[in-house]
Amino acid sequence: MMCVIRVASAVLVVVPLAIAIAVAQTPPTPATSSQAGRTASQAPPPTAIPQSYPPEQIEAGRPLFASQCGFCHGRDAAGGESGPDLTRSAVTAEDNRGDKIGPVVRSGRVDKGMPAFNLPDAEIAAIVAFVHDQKRLADMQQGSRRTVDPADLQTGDAEAGRRYFNGAGGCARCHAPTGDLAGIATRLQGLKLLQRMLYPESADDVARARARATVTVTLPSGERVAGALAYRDEFTIALRDSSGWYRSWPASQVRFSVDNLLDAHADQLGKYTDDDMHNVLAYLQTLR
Repeated sequence: MMCVIRVASAVLVVVPLAIAIAVAQTPPTPATSSQAGRTASQAPPPTAIPQSYPPEQIEAGRPLFASQCGFCHGRDAAGGESGPDLTRSAVTAEDNRGDKIGPVVRSGRVDKGMPAFNLPDAEIAAIVAFVHDQKRLADMQQGSRRTVDPADLQTGDAEAGRRYFNGAGGCARCHAPTGDLAGIATRLQGLKLLQRMLYPESADDVARARARATVTVTLPSGERVAGALAYRDEFTIALRDSSGWYRSWPASQVRFSVDNLLDAHADQLGKYTDDDMHNVLAYLQTLR
């Protein structure tokens, strides 16, 4: 069934930008159970059941985690602005091959803003393997440093970054050093600039991406309908066509492809090498 509605004004859209595995810790309030909150100065909770995973499964989980979960939890699972450090999570520590993490992913945590996700078992298993390996590495660290030394970010080659920006990275398709990125290094420095590059999620970023997001829907008949993305969730896909008509379909009954500016950043997380990231950062630092 398709719904078609004529609208005269713009449609306000809320577009999910990334899927995050919200394996959250209990808030740091006084408690005596294993679920008590932990700070960066405390040692990570010990793994209840030691376990190992094939290197190829861990590596398969790395780009999956970066693209699906990194927006909240950081690409190394050590925490981000909106998601906890999974290497210090009691859920991770008590997990046995996905028996704790898997249900959280599949059922979600609505109270924490995480919907349920129906990911293939193999992808969940790979994400679980990656998270456990990151916890293993965190457990081996001496001390509990969770900050970044500015010197750590100054290893890139600006000229190599410029070539990647204009070439293989595809950044120039949406961004311009004399346009939206003019003066970016004056406004943001160091880690904040790197975070903005990897996880653009400011109000301006979201508004710009939302205004330019498009979708092409292929109906069971083979007809293709294209327009500005108006709404999307796991049940519904909707667009506003060139005539101003609002058209929606059950997501399970059609095929569709969304072109969203921020999706390119999410996709890029799984493609960057460490050199690529530091080189592009070095190039952005020249845009003053």
